[in-house]
Parts: sequence; C-alpha cells; structure tokens
Amino acid sequence: MSQKNETPILILTVLITAGLIAGGFWWFNNKISFNFNQVTKPQPTNSNPDTTKPESSGNTFASVQNVPTGLFNYGGSTSWAPLRLTVDSAIQAARPEFRLRYVEPSSVTPGSGTGIHALIDGQLAFAQSSRPILDEELNRAKQRGFTLQQIPIAIDGLAVAVNPNLNISGLTVDQLRSIYTGQINNWSELGGPNIPIKTYSRRISDGGTVELFVQDILGGQAFSSNVEFVSTTTQALQKVAASPGGIYYASAPEVVPQCSIKPLPLGRRQGQYIPPYQEPFVLPSECPGKRNKLNIEAFQSGKYPITRNLFVVVKQNSQTEQQAGVAYANLLLTEQGQELISQAGFVKIR
Repeated sequence: MSQKNETPILILTVLITAGLIAGGFWWFNNKISFNFNQVTKPQPTNSNPDTTKPESSGNTFASVQNVPTGLFNYGGSTSWAPLRLTVDSAIQAARPEFRLRYVEPSSVTPGSGTGIHALIDGQLAFAQSSRPILDEELNRAKQRGFTLQQIPIAIDGLAVAVNPNLNISGLTVDQLRSIYTGQINNWSELGGPNIPIKTYSRRISDGGTVELFVQDILGGQAFSSNVEFVSTTTQALQKVAASPGGIYYASAPEVVPQCSIKPLPLGRRQGQYIPPYQEPFVLPSECPGKRNKLNIEAFQSGKYPITRNLFVVVKQNSQTEQQAGVAYANLLLTEQGQELISQAGFVKIR
C-alpha cells in the first residue's frame, strides 16, 4: 500500500482512539462523582443508640446515686405525716439498702423545731421541717462544728377549718390575725351569724406550722388568752366539728379532705377569696364518697395567700448523716418522688 493511501487511515485511527478515550473518561468521571454523592451523606447507625446519650437522671428512685447503706433515724414536722406514709414506704421498697426509721421524741411534742434540735444533738441523721431553719438553730449547729442545709422538696399551704354549718364566705389574712389576737371575737363582726368565735391552736413549741402562723400571720404578736391549745390536729378538728363557732388552722392536706369540718377560702383582700380546695366544693353530706382535693394551681401560682415550702434539713458534716440527708432529698425530688408527693396531697415543687 502506498504512503498516500495510509495517511487517511492513520488519521481515522487516531480520531477513533481519541473519541474512545474521551468517552471513557466522561463515563468514569460521572460514575465516580455519583458514588461520592451517595456515600458522603451521613447514615444513621443502630448499634447501641443509647451509649452516646447520658441517661436521664432523677426519674425514679432506682436512678438516684450515692445512696448510703444502713439504718438512718429521722423525724420532725407533723405536717410530713402523709409523706412518711405514702412516699417513705415506696422508698423502702425500691431502695432496701437505705433503711429509714422514724423517731418520735419521748419528752417533747414532735414538730419541725424538735426535729432540728434532735438533728443538731446527734439523735437524727436528717430532719423534716415545714418552715425554714432559724438563725438560732444555725448558730447552735456552728457551735457543734457543722452547718445546716435546707433542701425544699414540696409546696404546702395552711388551711383554715371552721364548723361545717358556719355561714361565712371567707376571711382575709388580716381578719384571721384579728381573730387569733383577740380583736374579733364574734362571727357577726365578719358578716356571719351571732356566734362567739372559739379559736384552737397547737402551742408554738409544737412545730413549724404554729411558728410559721405566729411569724407570718400574727406578725409576731401573742395569741389571745381565749385561744385553746390542743395537742394534735386530730383533736383540734374534732373540737371544731363539735363547736358552732370553732376555727383552727393546719397544713392543707390535713384539713381539706376532712368530712367533719369546712375548709375556709382565704384572701389578701376582702371579697377576693381563694379556696384551698378545687371547686366545686364537696359538701360534708357527700363525704366520704367524695372528698375535697387541694387547689394545686392556686398553691403553685401563689394566688392562695398562705403557702410555704417543706424542707429536708441536712447536717453538713461530711459524714454519713450528710450523705443520707442529701440522698433522701434527691429521692423526693425525682419524678417518681414528686408524683408520690402529689398523691399524698402536697404540691410538686418541680
């Protein structure tokens, strides 16, 4: 074949080869690009999905850490009685290593003050209180070489009980003060019937409820000489039920559900009364089939005029007592603890 005939063939061969190379490069480039787009998207993994997430703490009694093992004495406020019955038994079932023993004082009436006193004196591992720690208690603790810590765990309110047949719509805080200081002595002075007011109270040495009442309601004034002092809330409510003009105050969960008395609405201003119970009011004739329940919303919002916190009082001495007190408070502050507190008639703080 002549050189003249070979030249077109050579040129054609070069062109075909170049076309094949260009086509192959185009295909390869697009193929690889597609695969990169697929694999660079992050893909979820199902291997141990919870290992990188911290476990939610504080949901149940079982989730609480640093709970000591042993038997721990505790005591204090009588307002805590429903909590000791409902919550503490559940704690014992869930954490059997954390054994709790309620100790009632032998020579004095149980209460917040006597419980804190026993804590300072080394008779209790921790105390239950229905009022804040007093300066004198802090000073006594410092003299013993340690400090005290109060941990709020629930909201409570003071409720006023009157005879169920007393026809009165409510009281202001000022009127309640005037009743217990002896400035008002007949229900007719408050728009009610012409019946002498018969006041009942526990003694100020009996617990935090009375101390709070004297401090916040009476403004530090003394009780009237007409006030009859009783030993327990049960005794007082029995007397109110039997006395047409009777009146008494106590922790709301101890008063509101009772069938034999009437919890009275209270207000900061006359005519603006907030009931401690959920409306509509359950009449005594409907009780015990139905019972009045706490006005939780009013307590939480502060609309109800007499509310307070309940505290676990802890001895800060870096010993087992401190660990036990903090653990007990942490148990009460779990979701499980707060729900049981609500079931006991108090208001969740969380």
